[in-house]
Amino acid sequence: MDRLSAMQTFVRVVESGSFSAVAREARTTQSQVSKQVAALERALGAQLLNRTTRALSLTEAGERYFEQARRLVAEVAEAESALRQGESQLSGWLRVAASVGYGRLKLLPKVQSFLAAHPDVKIDLRLNDGFIDLIEQGVDVAVRVGELPDSSLVARRIGTTTRALLTSRHYLRTLPKGVKAPRAPEDLLQHNCIVYSELATQNAWSFTAGPGAAQPIGTQVTIRAQGNLQTNSSEVIRASVLAGMGIGYAPTWLFEAELASGDVQILLPQWPAPALPIHIVCPPQRRQSAKVLAFAQHIAAD
Repeated sequence: MDRLSAMQTFVRVVESGSFSAVAREARTTQSQVSKQVAALERALGAQLLNRTTRALSLTEAGERYFEQARRLVAEVAEAESALRQGESQLSGWLRVAASVGYGRLKLLPKVQSFLAAHPDVKIDLRLNDGFIDLIEQGVDVAVRVGELPDSSLVARRIGTTTRALLTSRHYLRTLPKGVKAPRAPEDLLQHNCIVYSELATQNAWSFTAGPGAAQPIGTQVTIRAQGNLQTNSSEVIRASVLAGMGIGYAPTWLFEAELASGDVQILLPQWPAPALPIHIVCPPQRRQSAKVLAFAQHIAAD
């Protein structure tokens, strides 16, 4: 038995909460993962996990061993990473996470150029608009748009994203009689708003008066957007706006081509929405990884 490999497997089983998740990561079978942990238990002469049909839990001995094993695994990874930083060739799998829209439109081109520069690296790109636990999912590095909650993750700010009120020319052309394009945030209450439910603020849309607004510059207004569609998918927001279903409150990069062509328009430019920060984040144990450092530097570059 490779004691270090078994220890790494045990740590990931505890972090992810299942043998099957680790099996998918390692591209092996659940049976092999289970056997590896069982072999470690035999070598230690102690049961580390309580196994039931529904869940796994640490035994008292397992709790003591887990903290030491995780620390040792992280130290080994850092030592190997420090050695590789002196090498020009990166290799192996890198698990990267991002939101769907940002991943498709902004991150994927960077992934492609990174793979071209490092042909021995393989990237597992995971796109999800919902919150994911990086440690539980075994993610090495992620790009997150928006304010970060307090956590143990290591974060590096790489930019900001501009948001705006966006709608299609078709929506504006087909407004009901007596309804006009909004001239102030309060006018949105007369319109069908497409709400992105993954925002921490939900349907509370905030704006700050700028030059040209009817109110003094700096005045802040928040409205509760209402409409017949709410979604947790940025891609659905995009498709719905393009279909003329209503008004969205979204990053402008989600509609770059359509804004350039005029098919999508920014509403209330005199009332800009707050910008959102963009961060690269990674679990603490991955912060010294040569691949993570190289990838973070690559996507942060202009």
